[in-house]
Amino acid sequence: MIKVTLFFAVLLIALGLAGYMGTGSLYPTALIPAWIGVALGFGGLLAISPSEKRRKLFMHINVAIGLLGFLDGAIEVVYSYVRATFANTAEMAAMASKLAMTTLLLIYLLLCARSFSAARRSGKV
Repeated sequence: MIKVTLFFAVLLIALGLAGYMGTGSLYPTALIPAWIGVALGFGGLLAISPSEKRRKLFMHINVAIGLLGFLDGAIEVVYSYVRATFANTAEMAAMASKLAMTTLLLIYLLLCARSFSAARRSGKV
């Protein structure tokens, strides 16, 4: 699961940087997916440990970060959809970036839940 976390961290960092550069580097909030990716990446690197307790701790922290990012993204997507006129290209790019971040984090959370449940069934917990 650590490799999956690091993979999603790279995807989120790339999404944040693409959103920031795509808006002409005018909107620093476009970097939010990148910061979530950095947090996941840092937690993923800390989870690389021979200690099972430490690995579990950091993977659970990563899931909490992913859940908070997903909830924030989902709320922002709904809010943007309700208030947006979509006449502005920057608004469209922001909405697309928020939707992509929310989708990536949802997939990440589902993979984590599946992994945690498989570990519990196998008796490793």
